[in-house]
Amino acid sequence: MPRENEKRMAYTAHVDTFARDNLPPPDQMPEFLFERPEVHYPKRLNCAAELLDRMVARGHGDRPVIHTMLGGQKFHGTYAQLLARANQIAHVLAEDLMLVPGSRVLLRGPNNPMMAACWFGIIKAGCIAVATMPLLRAKELKQIIDKSKCAVALCDVRLDEEMQLAQAQCPELKQVLYFNDGAPGSLEDAIAPKPQTFDNIETAVDDVALIAFTSGTTGQPKGCIHYHRDVVAMCDLFPHSCLKAKPNDIFCGTPPLAFTFGLGGMLCFPMRAGASTVLIEKLTPEELLQTIQDFRATVCFTAPTFYRQMAELAPKYDLSSLKKCVSAGEALPDPTRQAFKSATGIEILDGLGSTEMIHIFISHTAERVRPGATGYAIPGYRATILDDDGKTCAPGVVGRLAVKGPTGCKYLADERQTAYVQNGWNVTGDAYSMDKDGYFYYQARTDDMIISAGYNIAGPEVETALLTHEAVAECGVVGVPDAARGMIVKAYVVLKPGHRDDAAMAKALQEYVKATIAPYKYPRAVEFVTALPRTETGKLQRFKLRDMALQGAAGT
Repeated sequence: MPRENEKRMAYTAHVDTFARDNLPPPDQMPEFLFERPEVHYPKRLNCAAELLDRMVARGHGDRPVIHTMLGGQKFHGTYAQLLARANQIAHVLAEDLMLVPGSRVLLRGPNNPMMAACWFGIIKAGCIAVATMPLLRAKELKQIIDKSKCAVALCDVRLDEEMQLAQAQCPELKQVLYFNDGAPGSLEDAIAPKPQTFDNIETAVDDVALIAFTSGTTGQPKGCIHYHRDVVAMCDLFPHSCLKAKPNDIFCGTPPLAFTFGLGGMLCFPMRAGASTVLIEKLTPEELLQTIQDFRATVCFTAPTFYRQMAELAPKYDLSSLKKCVSAGEALPDPTRQAFKSATGIEILDGLGSTEMIHIFISHTAERVRPGATGYAIPGYRATILDDDGKTCAPGVVGRLAVKGPTGCKYLADERQTAYVQNGWNVTGDAYSMDKDGYFYYQARTDDMIISAGYNIAGPEVETALLTHEAVAECGVVGVPDAARGMIVKAYVVLKPGHRDDAAMAKALQEYVKATIAPYKYPRAVEFVTALPRTETGKLQRFKLRDMALQGAAGT
């Protein structure tokens, strides 16, 4: 083992090798493919320098990079301003906090310019960004801090309450600097005297840049390790193939920067193109539409739930600037796609990605959309469908989605690595079928398939049927244990205003599903709720619905 460590230290820039030392062993790593010239990177690569310093060097310094609202007024920060602030933060990390390359830094904040500057400052200093969702509580923060061994945190001052509670429980977390504060002892106070230039740490292409924790749809978040090359690769494949962004594009959307969907779509993708992004801390569907109108945004990233609500509201806003919309986080129901296209004329680009893979690996262009399909493997990735024995399924057969590419799952010290990576494939946990042309059709999460009286029923298919009913605003479908049938289909439904949540409505919805898809798939139980449990990124938490169903059964 000492010999292996010497080999690693010969090229890594990391002095603190904790993250590297806790990578999965070689026999549990996925197979990496570098089949596209876009992902042939030099041995030394700092992704912050590539996305920020290089763009300034190319002459983009005076161009806007981040738009936002400050004090009720529009603010337009430039590439040069972001670079200067990130450099000052890097100085604070290296000089005041005495962090060395490879140190983990917890990062907390909503989508705003200082959050972005902190992310770049951490990466420039050769440290590892461990960004966390703003709504996480102290208990959840403690789990992340304990697992990633963060000694320092940079935190938006408005999130100080849970941060302080977590710090009190984490002796390893030595110091927290708060930003968007300006008071003595704040991050702004610390950076004020620092130079606006910084010599970036020359990290290796496979030095760790970030540890992204999964968003918790299963209740058990995992730490996903990503290299510097992974960050750049996510910018050079899906955006290059499907978005084709230009410097005059303006991105906007809802995913948090702490979520890799947001890190890409709301920050890295636009910067790779020399474009700009609108960072607004919290948005409703109405406010997102207003943001598109006010900032003349051209590209939007959000979840299917938002697009469904935006479709009904779209006629009230001037969306003439909007050209492309990307949906990810969960499967895009076809009724939502059609409703949004009818309202705006825009074909939503559906995207399948995962925190483990860092971003989208299956998608399509507007010209190559196919009804009901998520898309095809974007250039640079391979995807297939495997049966339970690991053999490739025939076209049209439902099985386990598996993918390979230049990125892949690397859990931080987690025994679940062997479940996600099998024979070099990243097995995503999604049940899909693939047609003869290579288009992939979503069925369910593999643990969400409902087996009722011998029939395999995909919850999302039932949800799609329900969503076409005029009374349904949102719904979630899960399997519930049943003595006679093994499991039955249960639907949790949020109704639109003006519709009664009574037995007659439940019966009407059941009959509607029977008439829309195979009758055996209809929900034998319907419960009306005012809201569905979702993660901060908009994903439906079906495990919470299953818990609700079990608790309800226990109470009967």
